[in-house]
Amino acid sequence: MCGSVVRVTESAPLDVDLALLGGGGAASLLLAALDRHGVRDRRIAIVDPVRRRGQDRTWAFWGHPDTDLDPLLSASWQQVEVATAARRRVLDLTPLRYAMLRSGPVYDRAAEAERRLDATRVVAPADVVRDDGTRVLVRTGDGRSVRADWVLDSRPRPPSRAGRTTWLQHFRGWWLEADRPMFDPARAVLMDFRTPQPPRGVSFGYVLPVSDRFALVEYTEFSPDLLTDAGYDAALAGYRDLLGLDPAGLRVREVENGVIPMTDAPFPARPSARVVRLGTAGGATRPSTGFTFSAMYRQADQVARALADGRPPVPAAAYPRRHRWMDAVALRALDRGGVGGPDFFDRLFDRNPAERVLRFLDGVTTPAEEVAIMNSTRLLPMIAATAGDAAHRVRDRLRPARPALAIPPAVVGDAVGAE
Repeated sequence: MCGSVVRVTESAPLDVDLALLGGGGAASLLLAALDRHGVRDRRIAIVDPVRRRGQDRTWAFWGHPDTDLDPLLSASWQQVEVATAARRRVLDLTPLRYAMLRSGPVYDRAAEAERRLDATRVVAPADVVRDDGTRVLVRTGDGRSVRADWVLDSRPRPPSRAGRTTWLQHFRGWWLEADRPMFDPARAVLMDFRTPQPPRGVSFGYVLPVSDRFALVEYTEFSPDLLTDAGYDAALAGYRDLLGLDPAGLRVREVENGVIPMTDAPFPARPSARVVRLGTAGGATRPSTGFTFSAMYRQADQVARALADGRPPVPAAAYPRRHRWMDAVALRALDRGGVGGPDFFDRLFDRNPAERVLRFLDGVTTPAEEVAIMNSTRLLPMIAATAGDAAHRVRDRLRPARPALAIPPAVVGDAVGAE
């Protein structure tokens, strides 16, 4: 049993110190972080209509080995491959590594943390969140209520206004089991741009091998529009054939799908005094790539450390402002056709150490390193995109804010993704 499940009524709200809204990746990482940092003196409630279990998403991320996540990993790799039509490049990530984490172990760890923290679970959707500046009242869809000092909200939310550029990272992956060795478990394929490129956007495949007979093979697009089911399956079959994998010796054991926003639209991390958003809703998704997990993990750790130290549970911004600006410019250049996606990423990896590129994508590089990154791109198209972005920002200030476009919620993580 995980914590406790209680019945609360509208006349008698459940009083807690901390309410977590949502129960996916961001909330699960937060529960584990609270347990890891010994936050035992807080009354905690989890408000979510679903108790998450099993494998419903996969995260892939890079970082240093020997972390608390290591026992949960399905696989990790020191070498990755980036391929274009012109060449295939093998990158040594030392001292980093690329890692794959499936949701099942994360949910199991969160369930254990929930029990150890003696958290109370309210199995219902949060319907209304009202912050009076002193406490927050959360009303559920079935008439119950929770009153908290702080609310940490990881539910998917739309941005506060429409972006100047809005794309989606959307993908489908097949977990393939082979009847003989077909994969190299020592090396992951990070980005393979030999896939047919869409008229507007970027596509690539990748391969995350768990063993020589079992791997996640995925097709991903960065583009404004989703494909049909048949379109994803055709793209995946084409990529499988491009890899030279014999379909007669393969079985599809599982299928994963996902949609993650790639936009310069703002996601306010602090919508009110005592409500803090986490995950994609809190700005954890990197606009230029859709990667989310590392920022989501940092947010959870920072919140837990703050509570353990007696400080407000407010994490730092997921990415520096200068990175959000660079992402807006890069998205604009890709969207307007100023640069091609395969060329853009190929030049980044060709002209920088792999570690620098990966740390930049995680938002932890220095300004000097970022100058080197920018010098790797094609200068004239990026200058044009910078000027266009600046003009668009001026226009945004002079006219009423446009409503945000509906963005489909993320289904799986980084491929993999976000909560």
